[in-house]
Amino acid sequence: MTSQPLYDLEPLLHLMLIGAVIALAPLAWVWFRNRQHGPAERLLALSVFTLFLTFDLVMFGAFTRLTDSGLGCPDWPGCYGNASPLGAHVEITAAQTAMPTGPVTHGKAWVEMIHRYLATGVGVLIIALTLMSWRLARKTPLSAGRSPWWPTASLVWVCIQGAFGALTVTEKLFPAIVTLHLLGGTVLLALLCVPAVAHGLAVQGRVPEAIPRWLRRALVAGLALVTLQVALGGWVSTNYAVLACTTFPTCQGSWWPAMNFSQAFEIWRPLGLLQDGSHLDFEALTAIHYLHRLAAYVVAAALVALLLALRRAQALTRQRRWLGGLLLLQVMTGLSNVLFDWPLIAAVLHTGGAAALVGVLVWSLATSRTSRADMDQRRSLSKKAIARA
Repeated sequence: MTSQPLYDLEPLLHLMLIGAVIALAPLAWVWFRNRQHGPAERLLALSVFTLFLTFDLVMFGAFTRLTDSGLGCPDWPGCYGNASPLGAHVEITAAQTAMPTGPVTHGKAWVEMIHRYLATGVGVLIIALTLMSWRLARKTPLSAGRSPWWPTASLVWVCIQGAFGALTVTEKLFPAIVTLHLLGGTVLLALLCVPAVAHGLAVQGRVPEAIPRWLRRALVAGLALVTLQVALGGWVSTNYAVLACTTFPTCQGSWWPAMNFSQAFEIWRPLGLLQDGSHLDFEALTAIHYLHRLAAYVVAAALVALLLALRRAQALTRQRRWLGGLLLLQVMTGLSNVLFDWPLIAAVLHTGGAAALVGVLVWSLATSRTSRADMDQRRSLSKKAIARA
């Protein structure tokens, strides 16, 4: 019996056609809904719809990972060389019969392939978004946020994401690769958020609101902290370390349980193993979990401080409310994962909440700018420094 090759490009064309069909629905909706509007309004609608579907894709990716469906089809891009699990019925049945609770079952294969179909559809939408952006840019001068280079960067990035998706399968859920794949989805959301916000402002005839420079810096710092926490959370999830601590606020009945940080952050290794082939200690899983929890305290405190600071910026009232609601959701779902034995809905919502936090912070930055008074003061200080030199 021959083993299934990891890469089988035979169904690639069929997958691309499926992705195009999936993308046709939102493209037709955008055209029909905005048939009496100009290209700017159509581009805004497509930008928002693509951003929404990309967020859904991140959520479904979390569902795929958390249901252990990442290897539901052991090859890429199809399933046993077929464009759908229907064509791989015999192979999947044999694998499921040999190991009923193993990585390959009919249910897991469908989850994995639906994730790939959605990813292909999002890719097609980003191609359309890029083409429309360049077409509009040739006719009308665009602001920095509406530059066609934003969707172009998104297109390049979604191709990189596809490569990481392939490596996730072919490298058998290598934790570092899966974590980078999760981070890549978050970065893609951020890349798509900037032009969506900019197009919205342009259609409404508005410009970014001026806020103090220190508040802009606080937003950037908040975004950096949340992104770091997303990486730590991804490392917890991809190493299956959520249940290393099942009590709160202590872990294993201790404020500082036994932990092995050297093993925990040996990055480039297979799932559950170290580079020398030995198994990862439970103390390493504890370290992975507990560091994420400790960092959560810091991030939560920083976001609370940011929420208080945002009360001074009336232009960001909506963003402040979203930020507060999402922070509360993250606290509740994070506690649920620990106290209620990692319920699937809480775990998926925890991933989605983290991605949404990144989106809200990028939204806040894209809809604001440094006030002119701060910019003038900065230029004055720069001139004085040059004069002294």
